Amino acid sequence: MALAISLVPTPAAAADAAYDVLVFSKTAGFRHDSIAAGIQAIRDLGAANNFTVTATESLNAADLPKYEAVVFLNTTGDVLDAAQQTAFESYIRGGGGFVGVHAAADTEYDWPFYGDLVGAWFASHPAIQQATVKIEDRAQAATAHLPQSWTRTDEWYNYRTNPRGTAHVLATLDEGSYSGGGMGADHPHVWCKTVSSGRSFYTGGGHTVESYADPAFRAHLLGGIRYAAGRSHADCRPETGYTPLYNGSTTGWSQAGPGGFGNADATLSSFGGMGLYWYSARQYTDYSLKLDWKMTGDDNSGVFIGFPASPDPWSAVDNGYEIQIDATDSADRTTGSVYTFKGADAAARDAALNPPGEWNGYEIRVEGEHLQVFLNGVKINDFTNTDPVRSLAGYVGIQNHGDADHVSFRNVRIKDLAGVRTGRVVGFANKCLDVNGGATADGTKIQLWTCNGSGAQTWAINGQVWRNPQSGKCLDVSGGGTANGTKVQLWTCNGSGAQNWVAYPDKTVRNPQSGRCLDVSEVKSDDGQQIHIWDCLAAANQLWTLP
Repeated sequence: MALAISLVPTPAAAADAAYDVLVFSKTAGFRHDSIAAGIQAIRDLGAANNFTVTATESLNAADLPKYEAVVFLNTTGDVLDAAQQTAFESYIRGGGGFVGVHAAADTEYDWPFYGDLVGAWFASHPAIQQATVKIEDRAQAATAHLPQSWTRTDEWYNYRTNPRGTAHVLATLDEGSYSGGGMGADHPHVWCKTVSSGRSFYTGGGHTVESYADPAFRAHLLGGIRYAAGRSHADCRPETGYTPLYNGSTTGWSQAGPGGFGNADATLSSFGGMGLYWYSARQYTDYSLKLDWKMTGDDNSGVFIGFPASPDPWSAVDNGYEIQIDATDSADRTTGSVYTFKGADAAARDAALNPPGEWNGYEIRVEGEHLQVFLNGVKINDFTNTDPVRSLAGYVGIQNHGDADHVSFRNVRIKDLAGVRTGRVVGFANKCLDVNGGATADGTKIQLWTCNGSGAQTWAINGQVWRNPQSGKCLDVSGGGTANGTKVQLWTCNGSGAQNWVAYPDKTVRNPQSGRCLDVSEVKSDDGQQIHIWDCLAAANQLWTLP
């Protein structure tokens, strides 16, 4: 079944609630002659998609709360004074949206917060030429309309660092398709991320005047604006280590029961049923399964896990668990529910859900008999299997429910979590090991905080490395220090001894390089208390319970 690829920026499937966008285009360095065309393109998009556009070259801090998103359109150099920087950081951390276009990465080099927000700074570029953009994520609003390979002409940036560890990469450049690439096989070009409560989207495209007349690029820009403004939801957590199960090839898949799935444009589209399309090449135990799905209306489907091999789709129903996809049904049978066993957190689900006609992303995370369901990066269900006859371990598959139900799937991928423990680390006064403010910058304080289930308190423990999945960064001893009182911080994972931690049977956690223990400073249980290293005493402020 072929799917049409629309390259024209059409309104969202369900009209967005009205919102306001600020376009900021001040330059203190090179000035792009495409700025006027970019402003006009965004005005056109706003008129067609229910948002107002204000263009300025003087950012007024007092006006920022009026806008759901701020677009840095080919800004260059140092364009904000100290007061404006403070106000803009507060705006983002408080839930504002940022869209960086092209030379936004050539801006504010001396402001660390901005570097974290934009994701990577500009390093160099070759001459304007044609190149191939490889789309990694075709569910995010900025890329869902694009083919897997997008050929266009622009100025192609090399960046000082690779943002993959701190952002979710949506598209990369094929350096073999043009001359002058400087980042090698992994050359990110488009990405998104969260910063505290704010949202950030960056595209390396947009140097040329012609870009802003291109319907595909306009739709790309619209999707980034909608995400930044909170009108379209996406999982923008960093992602590494996943293996494709389906991204166009159906090798390893088998159909159980009637109906099936058409395969076109790296998209599986259901027809007939009730049947099950399952990955028969391997069973899984501890894993993170991610996939993208889209309904056309009030349709019915689901993702099945933990079932035995069988040509009968009812075997999966009777022996496994279904993570439901259904726009309307009873609480334990609608989107995000563990079908008939546990309904989703309805408020969290509804806040993260894109409507029919738009793509959504699931992460289904299984660790032992513990199941977590994430929708567009937000946890919406937490379930533990207690049935001795069933198990979460087994095969995985997707359902084609019936002739009247039309659901599509893209980019099915899996990560083996065997040996990785993920969850909260609970310590003194039954409080949690926490990344201050959920920030992602190197040097962010690690502290004690009331447990709240947030990404700032989630740790993936793999051997001696403790990583915070939300930021993609590691638990680190500042400067690799060994002295009592050396602060513990968040830092880019680098494999050094400063980032090694060993849990001992007495519940202490030691840094082998220093021989000292993870410790709550001053033996105080106040929220925000600094974590540091100290002589191992097995005192109450050094005892930790791991996931």
